[in-house]
Amino acid sequence: MPVIQVYYAAGLLDTARKSTLSQSLTEVMLTMEGGARTAGGLAFASVLFTEVPAGDWWVGGCSDDTFVSKPGRLMARVTIPEGYMSQAHKTEVHIAVHAAMMQSLGAHDSDGAGVLVVIEEVTEGNWGAGGHTISLASIADSVGLPKDGERYAWVQSYFAAKARQFAAAHYPVDTGGLFKPL
Repeated sequence: MPVIQVYYAAGLLDTARKSTLSQSLTEVMLTMEGGARTAGGLAFASVLFTEVPAGDWWVGGCSDDTFVSKPGRLMARVTIPEGYMSQAHKTEVHIAVHAAMMQSLGAHDSDGAGVLVVIEEVTEGNWGAGGHTISLASIADSVGLPKDGERYAWVQSYFAAKARQFAAAHYPVDTGGLFKPL
């Protein structure tokens, strides 16, 4: 259930570029979901754009382009469920989102040192839809992620390790943030 929020300096993205970028980022999200080109996978693939007015994005204490590299101020916040990606997978997402943003601007990969991609994980039990808390297991069901694959096995091992840490620290049994398969 990834969500990508794109923040951009006023005037950097027009409607056509946002359309191109949203299509590219949707493809990145479907890949992140293990190729979940299902109705559930597409329904979870949200891209939100926020234009930041001139004078509201400061870099290095300056609101001009003194410390801003080409192609300009652009940042993507990729929100994912906790435990959903290994570090290698996160690196793939950093690369893919950056490439999509650069391509939408017609920029070269050698540019864009200031184009930021931030991955944020939402703790298990803190994501909801339809007025209900939803688990990573229910998200996997919705997008069609197979539960007998390598990715799901990694998720299970991540949360098993977290459960052991919580138990060793004597957390209450009903503490949130622990994976609960359906």
